[in-house]
Amino acid sequence: MTWLADIAMLSHGWRRFLLLVVAGAVAGLSIPPLFIVPALFVSFPLWVWCLDGAERGRGWRRLFGPAFTIGFAFGWGYFTVAFHWIGAAFLVSGGIMIALMPFAILALAALIAFFWGLGSALAHLFWSHGPWRIVTLATFVTIAEWARGHVLTGFPFDLLGYALTPTDEMMQITSVIGVYGLTLVAALLAMTPALIWPADGRSLSRRLLPFFIAMAVIAAQLGYGHNRLTGTVSTERTDIAMRLVQPLVYEHADWGNADPVALIDRLLMLSEMRMDPADQGLADITHLVWPESSLPFFLSSYPDALARIARLLPETTTLLAGIPRQQYALDQTQGSGPPFNALMAVNTNGEVIASYDKSHLVPFGEFLPFSQFFLKLGIKQFVPGAEGWAHGDARRRLMSLPNTPAFLALICYEILFSGDLGDTAGAQFILNITNDAWFDGSIGPAQHAHHARVRAVEEGLSLVRAANTGLTFATDPLGRVTGQIEPLQMAVLDVRPHQRLAGTVFSQVRHWPLLIALLAGLLISLVVSRAGRRRAV
Repeated sequence: MTWLADIAMLSHGWRRFLLLVVAGAVAGLSIPPLFIVPALFVSFPLWVWCLDGAERGRGWRRLFGPAFTIGFAFGWGYFTVAFHWIGAAFLVSGGIMIALMPFAILALAALIAFFWGLGSALAHLFWSHGPWRIVTLATFVTIAEWARGHVLTGFPFDLLGYALTPTDEMMQITSVIGVYGLTLVAALLAMTPALIWPADGRSLSRRLLPFFIAMAVIAAQLGYGHNRLTGTVSTERTDIAMRLVQPLVYEHADWGNADPVALIDRLLMLSEMRMDPADQGLADITHLVWPESSLPFFLSSYPDALARIARLLPETTTLLAGIPRQQYALDQTQGSGPPFNALMAVNTNGEVIASYDKSHLVPFGEFLPFSQFFLKLGIKQFVPGAEGWAHGDARRRLMSLPNTPAFLALICYEILFSGDLGDTAGAQFILNITNDAWFDGSIGPAQHAHHARVRAVEEGLSLVRAANTGLTFATDPLGRVTGQIEPLQMAVLDVRPHQRLAGTVFSQVRHWPLLIALLAGLLISLVVSRAGRRRAV
């Protein structure tokens, strides 16, 4: 590996850029559901070694010079691999969108890579040539990951920490430090080979010490997870029984093709399905759940829908359905405004008794940033609606229905935002409805589902997830799957949420330990870099 370290440190220009793009692409193989974790240990040291040999610019090049380019190139490779599945949505839309697909993926990867580039540049300002330099880079990479998960509505897919959650045991640590805390750990561990090579005349035992420390950390993570899984009792609730419907609705891509009567027929047929002779259908079900976009039309366009739903529901059953909701303006001269992507609760009388409107919309999916510019190019948001979609009120995510334990309603990718889900203290479980049909045939649905499981572990809350084409499943508060429908299978699943656990460490302290760790990393970087400069003088 010494020869590779030398190549990285001595490379420059386009050769270094290409080397780092390839290294970042290798690192991208660690994402869910691929989980090729050794790829991190092969790739991240190259980032460190390239910074070791990077030129120091002056003026604006101190921030946007070689060090920035190094981090940007690595991030571009990583995010191109990590986000390649987004291209499946372009195939659904067809037309000019297919031609734009590769450019859009590369452009999105470049946009997110900007955060890693900036983190790399800032790290280089505090650079030293001892072992503490990996603390410096890991600190700024974690800050960059935090930033890209929050800036401009945030896009926290594939945070680096997810690479260390391939098993039930390994994901338990997120109940303490969350996925952002695990991102700092993953960055530090991935960079340890840069402390082993090049040899620099050090003894083998001294060089291998960081490796053994890294293995000890992973072993401790596994041990903690095993003890938590075996030592925690999780019990099902007896006051709620839910039927999840996976209907395989594809009309979401073009509302003009939606046949309300046929779709309602399919959903009603599935909802009252009896899977064995002992199955009582909806008689024993308190809540029937239809996923996001299960009805890709407004109820006002099919007035008989609520009446048919009312005839289906037993007296003690409530429907929770992903249905678009129109705004109603008090002043009719002003128009109603864009619709909401909503979760509606319908009782046995066909009345909508509660609703939650999605508050965290997907950029380019449900709303179009800089819409006037992109519309002129023929580009529109993927989810139909000429006006885009309206943002709901994030404070209303906690739903309380009659005879129902309070639950946290999250629509689609709202489940991704670690530590920012809403009133988790008042919730007894999480209900996540989603439509991943845009990404069928890719790793996207499985990746999205894994992120959702980690939220359950962080919060100590059972997760119930209804997806249009998959993955539909339920977990206990430890993230273990208790029931699942196979992807692309039209079926139903009866589940009971589990009792919530006593508050996890993460749910009580949130990101404060991470903030303290990052501040410590910044302080160490400042002290070590200043000491190095004094010795150089």
